[in-house]
Amino acid sequence: MTHVLAAPPAQSAPGAGGAPPAAPRRRRGGLTGYLLIAPAALWLGLFFVVPFYSLLATSLYDPEGSVLTGYDVTYHWQNFVTALAQYGEPLVRSLWYAALATAVCLVLGYVLAYAIAFRAGRWKNLLLVLVVAPFFTSFLLRTLSWKVILADDGFVVQALQFVHLLGPDGRLLATPVAVVAGLVYNFLPFMVLPLYASLEKIDHRLVEAAGDLFASPARAFWHVTWPLSLPGVVGGTLLTFIPAAGDYVNAALLGSPNEQMVGNVIQKLFTTTGDYATAGALSVILMAVIVTMVIVYVRKAGTEDLL
Repeated sequence: MTHVLAAPPAQSAPGAGGAPPAAPRRRRGGLTGYLLIAPAALWLGLFFVVPFYSLLATSLYDPEGSVLTGYDVTYHWQNFVTALAQYGEPLVRSLWYAALATAVCLVLGYVLAYAIAFRAGRWKNLLLVLVVAPFFTSFLLRTLSWKVILADDGFVVQALQFVHLLGPDGRLLATPVAVVAGLVYNFLPFMVLPLYASLEKIDHRLVEAAGDLFASPARAFWHVTWPLSLPGVVGGTLLTFIPAAGDYVNAALLGSPNEQMVGNVIQKLFTTTGDYATAGALSVILMAVIVTMVIVYVRKAGTEDLL
């Protein structure tokens, strides 16, 4: 039997009676991407770059100037040395209070976010609303409420005195405890929400698989749940620490002059003393310290954990 092999059909040359050649693909994007980011870039330039330049120029003012005579930018770098020498203690205190408040928020926020994500069931949405409910009132009003709660004749102090955790003349108001408590309360939602977002995405079957492999609940948590929730931990700690380090309302309302944070000093230098040069230098130092700490923290935590 003879087998006949059919030859493949000849392809027609372009323009020789066949299909017309495909048109070259147009470049996607073009100026579209730049136009989309233009509003954000304009906003960033107006409300970050320009104010930052103004602040940096303020930090280099001639310290001999005043509000009445005016200031000249003489690139007086000694302002930074003076600011650190005079106000290094409030700066360190601010970082310490912010770190302590962030640690407390992490413990409380993780427990709350874990309960909402894994145990809340149909009450999940209600609990999330309760977490953000404090934002419906003024920051100042929320802080003033803690002044009433921690008052010397309040039920908290009386209860602690009753169980002998405070002496008869002991108090909480105008102490570091009150300042840190105010920071924790005001910034706790900034910790809970990123943690909940990370915990909510965890596949429960992974935890069940760890149990099937004879892992205890604690071991399953540290080897499965905790690593998968690290993006929320990193995001929550940054969102809590950064504003807490620059806060001055809690120290002003709940603390005493001994608990002043760097934000209180900067506010006083700008509005009361009129020492713009030192205030600007101290502001730039605070910003540089926070940015450095954030960069080191993110590199240690691993930038892939932010994805």
